[in-house]
Amino acid sequence: MILVTRLNGSVFAVNPDLIQRVEATPDTVITLVDGAKFVVTEPLSEVVERVMAFRARVVATAHSLEETGTAEILELPAHPHIDTTTSDTDGELPAPVPLHRRRP
Repeated sequence: MILVTRLNGSVFAVNPDLIQRVEATPDTVITLVDGAKFVVTEPLSEVVERVMAFRARVVATAHSLEETGTAEILELPAHPHIDTTTSDTDGELPAPVPLHRRRP
């Protein structure tokens, strides 16, 4: 998921695999494969960079799984509009939940 900001300032997450296109008209409009549209404050180039970073993290995690058998936890970039200093978790993410592998 990538974080983007609506024009009213609220932040939400979008699954980049569901993005059909991103347009600058002049506002940035994200269109999903189901036709849903979202107008966001980030410029088109920033949305593209976040999608690329997301995909790079997916590939890096898959590579780590192949190399070590366990995934390294990759830090997500902070969103500029989210203040993690006031959360009750001191800005820390909860511990990851281990995934069970399928048996052949």
